[in-house]
Amino acid sequence: MDYSNNYSTSYGANGAADGGGFMPGEPQSSPAQGKGNYGKDTVRPLTIKQVLDAQQPYAEADFKVDGEPISQITFVGQIRSITKQPTNITYKVDDGTGLIEVKQWVEGDFSEDSMDVESSKPKLVEEGYCRVWGRLKAFNNKRHVGAHNIRPITDYNEINYHLLEATAAHLFFTRGPPSDAQTNGQKSMGTNGVNGGAQNTYTSAADSQIAGCSPLAKRVFAALKNTPQSNEGLHVQMIASTMGLPTSEVWKGAEELLGVGVIFTTVDDNTWAILDS
Repeated sequence: MDYSNNYSTSYGANGAADGGGFMPGEPQSSPAQGKGNYGKDTVRPLTIKQVLDAQQPYAEADFKVDGEPISQITFVGQIRSITKQPTNITYKVDDGTGLIEVKQWVEGDFSEDSMDVESSKPKLVEEGYCRVWGRLKAFNNKRHVGAHNIRPITDYNEINYHLLEATAAHLFFTRGPPSDAQTNGQKSMGTNGVNGGAQNTYTSAADSQIAGCSPLAKRVFAALKNTPQSNEGLHVQMIASTMGLPTSEVWKGAEELLGVGVIFTTVDDNTWAILDS
C-alpha cells in the first residue's frame, strides 16, 4: 500500500497484485490532484460496519468514511444467503462487524446452466467467503452495495490481510501517515514481547494484574499494547496475524486477560482493547 497524498490499495478488481486499487475502465488520478479527489477513482478497503456507518449529508451527496468521500469500496465476508432474480443476484454478506446486501446485476438471460459453464472454477456459495468490489448505494433509507465484481476467496490469508489493510487506511485518514518515530517503534515490537522477547513493557497499572498470567496471555497483552489501532481495539484475527498464532491460542490468552480485568470487549466479543487505568 502507498502512504502518499492519496491512499491506494495494492490489488485490483481481479485480486492482482499490480492492480493499484483501481477498477478496470475507471480513470486514475495523479497524486497532484490532491486528497480531495480520493473518493472519485480509487478503491477504499472497509469493514461492513464502516460501510453501514458511512455518513451522507444529503441524498445525492457522496458517502464519507473518516471524513473522506468514498466511491468504490472493497470488503471481504461470509455469504449468509444467495437470492437469484431474473435481473440480479442478491448476496447477504457478513464480516463479523455487520451484514449488508450486495446486488450484482446479470446481463442477458440468467439460468443455472449459464452459471455452470466454467464448472472447474471456485463458485460463490452460501457460508463461503468472498471479496466484493462495488459502490455503496441507498434506496428507501436502506443501504446496499452495487457490485462491480464479487469472487470467492480461496486463500484465507486474504481475510486477515484485508482487515489489516482496512485498519491501516482508517489510521492513515484519522492520524495521518506514520512518522519516523512510529515506524521505529513498530520495528522494535519484537523486543517488547510481541514476538516472544524476554523484556515486556506494560502500563504500570497492569503490571501486578498480569504478573500471575501465563506467558501466552502476556504476549497477547503486549500485542494489544504495541499494535497501532483505533479506539475500537483489535479483532482476534488481527492479533493472531500480528503474533503469528492461531486464533484459538489468542483466545486462550485473551480469556486470562479478561478474567483479571486488564482488557475489555468493544464492538463485539472478538474485539478487545486495553482498559485504561
